[in-house]
Amino acid sequence: MDVAGLTELCLGFPGAWADNPWDHEYPVVKVGEAGKIFAFLAADSVGVKAGPNRDVADEWLDRYPDDATVMAYIGRSGWNTLRTDGAIPEDELVEAVEASYRLVVQGLAKKHRPAGWETVG
Repeated sequence: MDVAGLTELCLGFPGAWADNPWDHEYPVVKVGEAGKIFAFLAADSVGVKAGPNRDVADEWLDRYPDDATVMAYIGRSGWNTLRTDGAIPEDELVEAVEASYRLVVQGLAKKHRPAGWETVG
């Protein structure tokens, strides 16, 4: 899956919007009024909240040691970088992005969760 496909997928989620707070080549995708990031887009990877904690997120590292890494700075909170041009199948990348969205939205106060978020994934 390329960055255009990932961007389209992410922006299709309820309440999702693109932002570029650090002037990178590719945006991050946020959700809700508070603008919580659920996907860090790059040319050949996507950063996702891969689990509620590091132990769960490490399952990706075990399954795809050459294509999944702990994200710098925020990895201890369950964030991973997943290569989009490696061995991870496209359907699993889609599932990872959907799961990241759901985990981030669940962390929002109920009044800030976008309508229809429960239908993702």
